[in-house]
Amino acid sequence: MMEIRETESLVERIASLQDRAAYSEQHWEGSFEDYLRIVRQNPRITRTAFQRIYDMILSHGKTEYVDNKKKLIRYHFFHDEEFGGRDAIYGLDVPLMKLVNVFKSAAQHYGTERRVILLHGPVGSSKSTIARLLKKGLEVYSRTSEGAIYTFSWLLERTGLDGVTHREETPCPMHEEPLHLIPTEWRSKIYPDLAGESGFVIPDTGDLCPACRYVYKDLMAQYHGEWSKVMQHVRVRRLSLSEKDRVGIGTFQPKDEKNQDSTELTGDINYRKIAEYGSDSDPRAFNFDGEFNIANRGIIEFIEVLKLDVAFLYDLLGASQEHKIKPKKFPQTDIDEVIIGHTNEPEYKKLQNNEFMEALRDRTVKIDIPYITKLNEEVKIYEKDYNAKKIRGKHIAPHTLEMAAMWAVLTRLEEPKKHNLQVLQKLKLYNGKSLPGFTEDNIKELRKEALREGLEGISPRYVQDKISNALVSDKGEGCINPFMVLNELEGGLRNHSLISSEEMRKRYKELLSVVKQEYEDVVKNEVQRAISADEDAIAKLCGNYIDNIKAYTQKEKVRNKYTGQLEEPDERLMRSIEEKIEIAESRKDDFRREIMNYIGALAIEGKRFEYKTNERLHKALELKLFEDQKDSIKLKNLVSSVVDRDTQEKIDVVKERMIKSYGYCEICSTDVLNFVASIFARGDTKD
Repeated sequence: MMEIRETESLVERIASLQDRAAYSEQHWEGSFEDYLRIVRQNPRITRTAFQRIYDMILSHGKTEYVDNKKKLIRYHFFHDEEFGGRDAIYGLDVPLMKLVNVFKSAAQHYGTERRVILLHGPVGSSKSTIARLLKKGLEVYSRTSEGAIYTFSWLLERTGLDGVTHREETPCPMHEEPLHLIPTEWRSKIYPDLAGESGFVIPDTGDLCPACRYVYKDLMAQYHGEWSKVMQHVRVRRLSLSEKDRVGIGTFQPKDEKNQDSTELTGDINYRKIAEYGSDSDPRAFNFDGEFNIANRGIIEFIEVLKLDVAFLYDLLGASQEHKIKPKKFPQTDIDEVIIGHTNEPEYKKLQNNEFMEALRDRTVKIDIPYITKLNEEVKIYEKDYNAKKIRGKHIAPHTLEMAAMWAVLTRLEEPKKHNLQVLQKLKLYNGKSLPGFTEDNIKELRKEALREGLEGISPRYVQDKISNALVSDKGEGCINPFMVLNELEGGLRNHSLISSEEMRKRYKELLSVVKQEYEDVVKNEVQRAISADEDAIAKLCGNYIDNIKAYTQKEKVRNKYTGQLEEPDERLMRSIEEKIEIAESRKDDFRREIMNYIGALAIEGKRFEYKTNERLHKALELKLFEDQKDSIKLKNLVSSVVDRDTQEKIDVVKERMIKSYGYCEICSTDVLNFVASIFARGDTKD
């Protein structure tokens, strides 16, 4: 918290938040000699745009992990922690790895630095978000000491109309690398000397822009070729990239062809200055402010790049392959920037079918950005938008976002061709759940056979819209539940503009039925667990089970606690617990040995076994306890008009457990108990 003093003005209070040292560092200025010393200390400040973006991504760290025998990398940069996760990307580690590998290859000059990066995927798959992350990440990185970048200005003497001579500072309009001031023929000797023993090769990113070249030649003539005196007119300064200030970051969006031409990319003549300088080919009478010009040293984003007119694409070809642009009436001009565009599938198909676009296809690196196919990752999207801090006055019942996400992911999955597998089971396998008879190799095979998985289906935006509709509706009395959202999702299908056929609409409705059935199973299990959530009783049942499997695995007898007699292990008890988690008769010995080995391993480490540490055993014990206790609370009686006092007290205990342990509120816990009671009443589940 900011300490406030009585005598301190409001302006002073606000000013105290400023980091003056950081501001001073970010606005450093010095001579060309000063800059050369900085380069000698840290040659990496001369990096290309691709090298800088790659280093920026790595600077945030990464995590390596294995998913179905495949080694993957999660780059923390795409978590967007700098901005509170507002643009965080979830579930796309593989496409993002491919994107980062393109930057890595380009940073090492392996060829991809001469390509247009094209993000391709369905609507709402986060293509724009990735581009936005790169742009704002580069802005922040350029203000750090690791991401420092420099450019220069000319200090020139001008004589005004009053005859007084004064010094005027003229910035390089394209924010060029100051080393461009060194003549090309000298660089092979100078660059290695500046790099020293750092191991870094200083890149040659071209020559001066036309405006700076004009000043340079004029000063060289004035000083009769004394280069050192020309350099005295150079003022090097630190550069902070900023999209809003149009420095190093550009964005280009297609508009009406009649109101847009290629000068928006490469700059245009300043007709007001022609009268002053006498020629439209004088660089002083030209505005080098096209998107390619201002994005030099950074990144340019092309929104819906394939909607561009052919005239723009010619500029794009030269900018990507040769790193040069052609301003009107000026020679080809060097640029150093990352070109990234994004497009959807219909536009990309048009590109593939257009033989006149062959040159562009050849200069494009396409990276598919599909929809998420992992349920847990899809849920994170909606949790980010609809967390408790953002939703005021409304409670979102447990599993509401999960069920909406489940339906969205199901629409994106292809029906399994083999293994006699249902699409819901496939979703669970992808989400990390193990199913009997399925190995990691099977999951890899499932992914390989589904080539277009994630490129079709429902967009997260549609789901977000329907969740919002449910939140602002008058239903729910302050709490929205999964059925409210699922009904909104179903109702919206009639008018969904991206559903191309009645067959697809029918399939999506069928998948909603699958999700509703899954929700029934989830809440039935949850209510059962709430009823049987007597920890002392579970611990007692667990102790009894462990005693019996210990005796069974060691071929011993169990002492009866009541009679004191030694008896055979209680096979009926053990199987009644194991069957709750579908342990087959043929697998019971393996499961029992597995539990005993785990207990033994803990004992060696001086730790004590607790049933909660084994999720499967915990679930089995809860279900067994529920079965033993279910007669003490008749759930189906909840739907009757009269509930006796004893039953009501037990119901209140269950509701309290659901509120405390599972995130329910008073409203949705009552609704769920009534819903599960109605299932029991109609006989769908044994009472």
